Amino acid sequence: MAVPVTAVEPPARAVSPRHFVRLKLRVLGNNFRGQAWRIALFVLGVLFALWFAATGFFLLAAPGLADEPRYALLAAAFGGGVLTLGWLLLPLVFFGVDETLDPARFALLPLSRRTLVTGLLAAALVSVPALATLITVAGLVITAGALGGWSAALVEAVGVVAGLLVCVAGARAVTSAFATMLRSRRVRDLAAVLLAVLAALLGPLQLLVLAAVRSADWDRLTGVARVVGWTPFGAPWTAGIDVAEGRAGAAVAKLLIAAATVGVLLLWWSRSLESAMVGAASAGPARTPRGVVGGAVAQLFPRAVGWARRDRFGALVARECRYWWRDARRRANLITIAVVGVFVPVMVNLGGASLAVEGGAAFGEASANSSPVLVSISMVFVGVLASVTLANQFGFDGSAYAANVVAGVPGRVELRARMAAFSLYVVPILLVVAVVLGVVLGRPEWLGVMAGGLFAAYGCGLAINGFISVLGAYSLPETSNPFAMNTGAGIAKSLFTLLSMVSSAAAAIPFVVAAGLLGDVWLWLALPAGLAYGAGAALLGAYLAGDALDRRQPELLASVTPRR
Repeated sequence: MAVPVTAVEPPARAVSPRHFVRLKLRVLGNNFRGQAWRIALFVLGVLFALWFAATGFFLLAAPGLADEPRYALLAAAFGGGVLTLGWLLLPLVFFGVDETLDPARFALLPLSRRTLVTGLLAAALVSVPALATLITVAGLVITAGALGGWSAALVEAVGVVAGLLVCVAGARAVTSAFATMLRSRRVRDLAAVLLAVLAALLGPLQLLVLAAVRSADWDRLTGVARVVGWTPFGAPWTAGIDVAEGRAGAAVAKLLIAAATVGVLLLWWSRSLESAMVGAASAGPARTPRGVVGGAVAQLFPRAVGWARRDRFGALVARECRYWWRDARRRANLITIAVVGVFVPVMVNLGGASLAVEGGAAFGEASANSSPVLVSISMVFVGVLASVTLANQFGFDGSAYAANVVAGVPGRVELRARMAAFSLYVVPILLVVAVVLGVVLGRPEWLGVMAGGLFAAYGCGLAINGFISVLGAYSLPETSNPFAMNTGAGIAKSLFTLLSMVSSAAAAIPFVVAAGLLGDVWLWLALPAGLAYGAGAALLGAYLAGDALDRRQPELLASVTPRR
């Protein structure tokens, strides 16, 4: 019997988005296997998302159910616009993005850019935030149907799907682009400036919106809503409302705007995604550093830690300093601290008084209405917020923490070194915050109160986060995107952040009480008291949490090691 030399192989099946969806679901199942805590956090996140989604659904459906066509446009334009803006900005400063399917793992596969982008987009749509958003904006379909019949509801349903694609594609494009920028040391300052500008715009926007609501000039708000409705932020959400108002041509034009926006975002994402798959962005040819003196050990110590001893503690401080400066994920957190640290106290001390005054002459009264107690409270919040980044400080290391376990680094030395290295970057930021707020308020004599409150709360935060990082560490995905999170880690990050901030603020309450009781005397005692209180709390926290770290090093390593 003759045996054929060659056999005809069946044609390879084309890769479609459904393969990415199935792969993501399988990876999710594997990640949940044997991880009861991760399943519990995922379920808790789903419940929170459904609660918020149901609330948003009824808010957006209320104009249709109440037969109020005037409010329908406002709800669609402003509600949809805020939702889209949240998708673009919140992953950068808080939640991150779920990157269960790391794009870098597809680099060696023969997949076209189009297949990869569409597949990853389909996988991103299979997520709790996307489902919650879809439930929320479904209220617009109810409103459009109640006001304009089935045709308006159908167009609004198409607009809702297009708007969801804009949100998801925009979030992925923005985080991927910033990840590429932050990997390049030459442009990290540009990324910081862009984030600062975006965050700074939120304050004036908040004041404008609240002032507009107080004045209740609905005609003006309707005009603004119509303008927003022609932008990518509001076009997909207001298409059905236009059909209900008899403007079918405007609805078609807005759907085309939404489609074009999705196309542009996907193109932008594909460009930065390809860079993420290849590796770190090129920073040009390496240059020999100037002025380098000393031996090999001395060259490992940055100039900022030249004071450190050449021992185990000094080596850990030098290593952490380099990590915070060069690692994109850590650098993104430093940018967030710098932006929010300046933005929050200014809004707390000026925003409330500005809203109490009709018109624009609120600056002077804001300064007059401020008090050392209010300033201390805002400083405590900023100091606590500055230390929250260390709540999962071992998660930044991942499996590399095994080197410290093998070397037998004492827990107290480890935590003190990490606190010292982190403080080299954060303490100057806190000083800038105090000086800026003193200049803005026109009260330079309160500089000691501001700095003292910052240092007291920051020291308490270091102590509390030392315990949280040892007892509640979780792994981060092995990806070049500094904003990526594992599934279930988003709710874990939120819970740990809340626990850290509440506990640290409670520990700093005696400082605020002293500000209210001592009066003018506190202007002279605040700075030394804050320094002593914060330093004592940080050292005590490192001492106690260090013992827990010595006992839990193997468990901690297992917690921060990503599961493949």
